[in-house]
Amino acid sequence: LFYTQVITHIKRNAKGWTNLHSFSSASLHHLKNMIRFFLLQNRQGKTRLSKWYVPPPVPQNGSGSGEAEKIRIEAEVHRLVTARDKKYTNFIEYNNYKLIYRRYAGLFFTIAVDLADNELSYLETIHLFVELLDSYFSNVCELDIVFNFNKVYSILDEYMLAGEIEETSKREILDRVKLLEKME
Repeated sequence: LFYTQVITHIKRNAKGWTNLHSFSSASLHHLKNMIRFFLLQNRQGKTRLSKWYVPPPVPQNGSGSGEAEKIRIEAEVHRLVTARDKKYTNFIEYNNYKLIYRRYAGLFFTIAVDLADNELSYLETIHLFVELLDSYFSNVCELDIVFNFNKVYSILDEYMLAGEIEETSKREILDRVKLLEKME
């Protein structure tokens, strides 16, 4: 809908793209929606995969580093997700973004996104990533992720790029990963 509004605006104005400044900043905010981070953690709190697309905010007093803040956020996310009762939704508002998580066996897959993003689409995003892992590893388990973490990151990079979903075709993603393996 937003992109349709932009195209309509461009068609009405002969100036084209140069006149986009007439859109409010609230309208252009939709262009900024993206995945903040993607975490894969086990029940004990070990982070098995951590991909940050937006660096975490560093405390203003300068008392910590970006890495320390990531570790703190990962621990807090784990605490929130594992302590949550199953009767509640898989969405948690945390700081200035939304956590969307799903549990598969003993692993929690968590995505942090903007507050305005569609929760159900990110639940599907998590599910597709699990299907990709399952197809690649033939019935994936936590040990596959631990011992083949570079392949897991490769699959994730073919699926998501710079905090946005790049490709949604399972076959296409797996074909690209296999092509990259041949090139190694």
